[in-house]
Amino acid sequence: MKAVVQRVVKASVCVGEEQVSSIGRGLCVLLGISAEDTQSDADYIINKILHLRLFADENGRAWSKNVMDLDYEVLCVSQFTLQCILKGNKPDFHMAMPAELAEPFYNNILENMRSIYKPELIKDGKFGASMQVHIQNNGPVTIELISPSRTTDPRLTSKQEKQQQRKEKTRSKGPSESSRKSGQWHQREPNSSSGADGDVSSEKEA
Repeated sequence: MKAVVQRVVKASVCVGEEQVSSIGRGLCVLLGISAEDTQSDADYIINKILHLRLFADENGRAWSKNVMDLDYEVLCVSQFTLQCILKGNKPDFHMAMPAELAEPFYNNILENMRSIYKPELIKDGKFGASMQVHIQNNGPVTIELISPSRTTDPRLTSKQEKQQQRKEKTRSKGPSESSRKSGQWHQREPNSSSGADGDVSSEKEA
């Protein structure tokens, strides 16, 4: 699961000409749910959103208070495009959870947040709709969160494994023939020492 958390002065969501949600000071959270996400991913993201210390305290000391300390609001917006993988320049969204599964999963995240914090201060957009999200970022401050148990794309894992295998083969072969011929690979004789002007034999002439 991925979340992009922005500290805002205000934020709102419109669908067409209708404003469906708005907040004042607080956090605007864009949330991307992966097909592999579980409740543990949701719990991690919820905990981070509500406890990130992105605000100053009463003495002006930065990074001291979280959203709950100050009774600020949270606006969550579901955004499957955060699960994008690029194929060249074309985005691919196969890693995103299908909408019919993502909607109840997303709603459950909102309910869990409301059970921890003041429910009237947790707002959201309209799932699945084409939304205009207006964000007045304060700072700007933007934090990206990724749940630690998020599964890596199998294609990326396979690519990494192949790269590692090539490295191991290169190490096992030792220096190449061309390296030895060019003098890049040099093995010292047991009875030689290095001087300022190059290698000098330690054997004395009779």
